Amino acid sequence: MISLHATSAPVPPIQNPHAPRTLIADDDADILTALRLLLANDGYELETVSSPAALLEAIERSQFDVVLMDLNYARDTTSGREGIDLISRVHAIDPSLPIVVMTGWATVDLAVEAMRRGVRDFVQKPWENSRLLQTMHKQVRHARARRNIQHRLAQTRKTDAQFKRELIEARELQENLLANTTSEIAGFQVAAQWQPATTVGGDYIAAFHIDDEHAALCVADVVGKGLPAALLMANFQAALKSLAADHLSPADVSTRINDLLYANIPLHKFVTAFYAVVNIPNRSLTFTNAGHNPPLLVHKNGECVRLEAGGSVLGAFPNASFAEEQVQLQRGDRLLLFTDGLTEAVDQYGEQFGEQSLIDLLRDHSHENAEDLKDILFKAVGQFCGNTFRDDAALMVIGID
Repeated sequence: MISLHATSAPVPPIQNPHAPRTLIADDDADILTALRLLLANDGYELETVSSPAALLEAIERSQFDVVLMDLNYARDTTSGREGIDLISRVHAIDPSLPIVVMTGWATVDLAVEAMRRGVRDFVQKPWENSRLLQTMHKQVRHARARRNIQHRLAQTRKTDAQFKRELIEARELQENLLANTTSEIAGFQVAAQWQPATTVGGDYIAAFHIDDEHAALCVADVVGKGLPAALLMANFQAALKSLAADHLSPADVSTRINDLLYANIPLHKFVTAFYAVVNIPNRSLTFTNAGHNPPLLVHKNGECVRLEAGGSVLGAFPNASFAEEQVQLQRGDRLLLFTDGLTEAVDQYGEQFGEQSLIDLLRDHSHENAEDLKDILFKAVGQFCGNTFRDDAALMVIGID
């Protein structure tokens, strides 16, 4: 049943002389009517459409403060795929336009995919009026602030040279930070490489000592690229080092970082991460995977194990819990930690490099030391994509002596 009355404290109307221009898209006429009544009464200037084509046409001819759109249309009423695809098309027309999506078939996977495409918030049907109004108010404020910033930036293009110099300095700083995140670990070879898609990036790789008998391994990836991703990754790195020093388990570290990120970053941002603790004398690896590409452990006999156990991405959902597993490392094993910038690198025909290509290379060259194997892998991906990486790319190879 659609809620036409708030079930909690009323939300005061937006106090602004300029009514927020809002576009609503849904193929259910009753829902459009209910939303029109709710938002018009709250001071919104509304336009409603009932199809993806009409939504795109409206955005092409007019500027809106926010879009409230359904994920499910007549062609596909359960998966939300048509709406997911529509998000990218909307942002191709207006990259700064905030999108709030609604669906009655919400799942964690659907929410994560929508946020990956740039959705600012997510509301389930039937909605609570006060919650929906709060969401819309927040997105209008943020949208107007972003457009104001963009306008001022357009008027101050003379500062571009200074900004570029600052980005170069930021890249040098980030390179120095990453260069100091891989330590020598007795009985293990460690080699790493990082390639940002722009001047700075949101990938992180690290191997560092916790104490004389334990070392930490981590690979992480902030959704997005550039300076915002780099700033968020710097905060992630600081939190990780602090929590690792407290000798927390990988699951506990992931839980603490998730809570920290969820409380402090925008809803549409999150981090995928793999964190592991190596018991150096016992050569065991205890790990948690928070929505990241599973690292690949190739044994000397060619068997490949994907390290998947863990939980959801970090920073997207409150009160998340994480599982952890332990594997035994053996002499001659090769462990690869990587970000999706490698597997999703594309050739001139749009084909992705893919995980299986990494596995095949690992098996074919598992006799190489970590440094040589790292070079082989990165060179193979670079040749495949013409050394044009669409996303930040990072990898770390650990060889077990």
